Amino acid sequence: MSKIGILGTGMVGQVLATGFLKHGHEVIIATRNPAKVADWLDKNPTGKVGSHKEVGTWADIIVLASKGTGAEAAIGLCDANDLKGKTIIDTTNPIADLPPANGVLRYFTTLEESLMERLQKGTPAAHFVKAFNSVGNAYMVDPDFGGVKPTMFICGNDAGAKKQVTTILDQFGWETEDMGGVEGARAIEPLCILWCIPGFARNQWTHAFKLLKK
Repeated sequence: MSKIGILGTGMVGQVLATGFLKHGHEVIIATRNPAKVADWLDKNPTGKVGSHKEVGTWADIIVLASKGTGAEAAIGLCDANDLKGKTIIDTTNPIADLPPANGVLRYFTTLEESLMERLQKGTPAAHFVKAFNSVGNAYMVDPDFGGVKPTMFICGNDAGAKKQVTTILDQFGWETEDMGGVEGARAIEPLCILWCIPGFARNQWTHAFKLLKK
């Protein structure tokens, strides 16, 4: 059992928080406005809320589940010293505040620098691991695809942190594929664009990626 701190009060943060509680972990959601998660607390009485400072100090593992445009600010609300040596599961995507172009999301990053690379540079003593960014929140925990485990692509610079995240993904029903160092996020973050195209084009949101090997 780990102490999991969630940065982000939206659906991704709440779904993952519920999933961690279900699988036996302790959870605190960081928020400056507890009213945003009042309904979640009603449904999950063992969960808690606190300030970003409190969550950063308390948690063993941090889950960054904010909007991509607010990711750096969310990390900045925690004390960098409290995040030193901790695993930060980065679920974010650098989605710009612009409408999709013919169903294709627009990003504020380039293929030469991912959002996670920016976050890792900004908080170099923490261990960022990209995960949960390329599937809808309905399938993040215990996904059911007829007995077939979907693939979650991860990346990050620290092997120990990636091992922690792989253990969590195994608990949550995922097959994990390690795509190397932080630069791998340049390929993993755009998977969100690909995942969303069927949704925008055909209202199809019930899918996940699977890497086939032989």
